[in-house]
Amino acid sequence: MKLQHLVVTGILAIAAAGAGYYAYSNLLRPPLVTTSYASLAPVSEAVYGTGIVEPERWAKVVPLQRRRLVELCRCEGQVVKVNQILGRQDDAEERSALEQMEINRGQLERDLARAEKERDKNDAARTEYEQRWTKLEEAKSRIAAQKVRLDSLILRAPLDGMVLRRDSEVGEIAGPTDVLFWVGPPAPMQVVAEINEEEINRIAAGQKAFLRSEAFPGRALRATVSQITPKGDPTRKTFRVYLRLPQDTPLRIGMSVETNIIFREKPAAIVVPAEAVAGDAIQIVDDGRIKRVPITVGIRGSRNLEIIGDVAKGTTILSPARRDLADGARIRIDNSLARAAEPAAVSEPTDPSFTTPVATPEAAVVASAAPVTSDPDDAVISAAITAHIDSVVSDARRNFISNSR
Repeated sequence: MKLQHLVVTGILAIAAAGAGYYAYSNLLRPPLVTTSYASLAPVSEAVYGTGIVEPERWAKVVPLQRRRLVELCRCEGQVVKVNQILGRQDDAEERSALEQMEINRGQLERDLARAEKERDKNDAARTEYEQRWTKLEEAKSRIAAQKVRLDSLILRAPLDGMVLRRDSEVGEIAGPTDVLFWVGPPAPMQVVAEINEEEINRIAAGQKAFLRSEAFPGRALRATVSQITPKGDPTRKTFRVYLRLPQDTPLRIGMSVETNIIFREKPAAIVVPAEAVAGDAIQIVDDGRIKRVPITVGIRGSRNLEIIGDVAKGTTILSPARRDLADGARIRIDNSLARAAEPAAVSEPTDPSFTTPVATPEAAVVASAAPVTSDPDDAVISAAITAHIDSVVSDARRNFISNSR
């Protein structure tokens, strides 16, 4: 009987100990959280688009008639003058017709000379002279028109400049839909970008832009908005924006670029991870307890946000926010999963299906954060070239897939 009593007592003791441990672990022990820090960083708000590098002045050389090419200059990269001959199309048929017209004109001139000697004899002779004169003038007009047709088979430079590219070979048949040469001064250059019509009201001449090119990864490339096409494309729902490039730009004609046109920026702002914001507040850590601080969200990025409120640089904040924890609750910080001291900069697109440029570029507002540097422009460039908005990537992917079908 005494043994049974001891066993029962032991079981109760173990149960009490387990209940106490459970209460401590789940009710009395503070919950584990992860944290980050509010940082001071430049932020920028930009309109995203894609574009192509082109000379400011250039023209295509396109044949007016569909004929075989019999002569083309080997002149890519060479300077040419306006009306300089670049190539010729087969004109054998036109030349043969011109020869026949010239022979016919000679005969009409001789007939007119005879009729002129006899035109004063009577009315019939005068009428015959007038008819032969009319036929001769018609023949001259046909010859002039034939010479124009012959001249149209000669391919000439449309302006002074350089032959930027040749896309044809002797022996090929080319017509009005085929571009044979691109001609123009190689400098100055510009970027012709497509911007979503929903964002075009944010764009104005004189705004600075920062470009990203796969040919120069991680390099900051600058440009300036020079012109906006007044009429948009109702099919693609975009507007054409021209960005002037500096003379020392490393970009080459024909390269594709991503553009971030800056329409609002701050050289220094308090920035936190987007996941740390819960509605209109963030949760900071104050002496091991949670303290809710009201804030206003400023410039938004895909990963980071500018916040306006009573939050200083270096303040420890919960990231992600814990809506399940009450204000003033005691917490423990999980150091093994602690966030970096500075919010990470917004990353670049990594989806393999994302291509640049896409068939229908989409524009979006972007924001980013980067460490403060001595040059505010460099800081903004660093932020802009790493800008990434998930909606841009998804829209671009969707448009690319739909246009590839």
